[in-house]
Amino acid sequence: MSQTLTEKDEGKRVVDENGNKVGMITTVRDGTGYVDPDPSIADKVLSRFGWGDIDEDTYPLESSNVDHITDDEVRLKR
Repeated sequence: MSQTLTEKDEGKRVVDENGNKVGMITTVRDGTGYVDPDPSIADKVLSRFGWGDIDEDTYPLESSNVDHITDDEVRLKR
């Protein structure tokens, strides 16, 4: 069962089904999260304030690929 990504998920780390870090959600728009695989400290701070951006360094993550969301992370499906 997938979960819908929201702006509250910006700044959370993204991990695979084994718990390996994939990146961080920098921005969420219309239920699609944008993952930066190598976020800088500035990216982390900006995302926490909802000031993230979509650029050539981010990749779209659809909610259908999300297994579950916790307070700290977004875990991907297998």
